Amino acid sequence: MSERRSNPTGAIEVDLFSEDVDGPDHPEAVRFHRLLEEVAKGYDCNLLRFEVQRGTVTFAFDDDVLTAEIIRELEMEYGT
Repeated sequence: MSERRSNPTGAIEVDLFSEDVDGPDHPEAVRFHRLLEEVAKGYDCNLLRFEVQRGTVTFAFDDDVLTAEIIRELEMEYGT
């Protein structure tokens, strides 16, 4: 097991879509899910959680380094 991995300490939650995107089967959510799966593959980890409710996406990986990088990017883009 890679030293980068651990049990996820939490999930990332982002208001990403309009409220009419209300489930993982919506075409926009499906595209984003595929993107997250590709990212996970690139980091040799797994996407453990993916939910979409009223435009809000919640997801988690089993790689703390990847999760931290995503959070850093979101903070740089949108501030805290």
